Amino acid sequence: MEIISYVGANSRNQDGFSNLKIRPLLKRLQSIELPLKSRRNARFSLAPQACVVRHPFSLRDFLISAGNAVDFFVKNSWAFALCIATAATPFLVSAFVAWHSSFATGVSLEEISAVEIEILDKAMNDFALESGREIDENGNVLNADGSSAVVPAADFRQKVTFSEYKVRSGDTISGISRKFGLSNISTLIAVNGISNVRQLKSGQNLKIPSADGLVHSVKSGDSLSSLSVKYGVTVEDLLDVNDLESQVLTAGQILFIPGARLSSETLRMAMGELFTWPLKGSWRLTSNYGRRADPFTGVTSFHTGIDMAMPSGTPVYSSMSGKIESVGYTNIFGNYVIIKHVNGYQTLYAHLTKSLVKSGQNVAQGAKIGLVGSTGYSTGPHLHFTVFKNGKLVDPMTVLKR
Repeated sequence: MEIISYVGANSRNQDGFSNLKIRPLLKRLQSIELPLKSRRNARFSLAPQACVVRHPFSLRDFLISAGNAVDFFVKNSWAFALCIATAATPFLVSAFVAWHSSFATGVSLEEISAVEIEILDKAMNDFALESGREIDENGNVLNADGSSAVVPAADFRQKVTFSEYKVRSGDTISGISRKFGLSNISTLIAVNGISNVRQLKSGQNLKIPSADGLVHSVKSGDSLSSLSVKYGVTVEDLLDVNDLESQVLTAGQILFIPGARLSSETLRMAMGELFTWPLKGSWRLTSNYGRRADPFTGVTSFHTGIDMAMPSGTPVYSSMSGKIESVGYTNIFGNYVIIKHVNGYQTLYAHLTKSLVKSGQNVAQGAKIGLVGSTGYSTGPHLHFTVFKNGKLVDPMTVLKR
């Protein structure tokens, strides 16, 4: 027995369903008395063919399905909220613990002897001392004994002249200045537009003026009178040194300003001595440099650096390029790193949970050197940052770039 349902081109209503009376037909099929085997064959092979009626999926069907889905989500919103809260709990707990741990709290530690503090201070002092200084903090050229180089007074009545010099292996900006009778490295830096003296290379050509001074590019509105006031030189000196026949200036004209020097900030930038913050992001200053009450004993003592509180594991970066001088551990500073920089500068990064560098390694400014921790004599996760200059402590806030 074979039953086939035919659906013609005009046999659908507006809802897209067949006009054939499917359900009465099925009932009649179920009521037909057949032998057991025939009934089994009819039930499993014939009925499915009779029930399959295909129709296109309409916009109404889509809207009904979408409504049902929304209704399902609304009725079960509490279950979804519970699942999201369960999944987010570990992250929320971790974030809270990290936030809470960033606040230094009291801990119980054994008393630290003054002997160990003295030992580490001596070690820092030895690392920071550097022989053979060539310039002072103002850029003045120094002799081997540390005294200022004696340079004959410049005769500003003479026209400035320029010569050329090719940098050789082993040359330094101070050595070249001394060789040509210049008293301050500002002159070569300004005349040659040097942004970083550490980047001087063998074979590089430099312009060498016959006297100390700076160069100035004339801007609209400049006059010899205004430049005289700005740089502290006479109008006559400007006329003579630049061999000017008239006081009329034109925009873009290059003038040599005799005896002028770079500002301390510009000089430090060219010398690579502008420190950057060793931590990035939002941190809290919990202790300044100088005298303070000891957080454990309450006794007033001298704090050798600044304390910057941040959660454990926060990356610590080299404040300036240099060479890793020491990596170690003491009961005072815990895990620490000491970096040797140019011109006798030395920086200490203490209480690290972990150091990421090795002694003798060269690091660039901003290189990751360790992770914030609370090792050693510490009340909570923070970075202790100390700066030395030629064996003497320096307030870090006076050298950090702001």
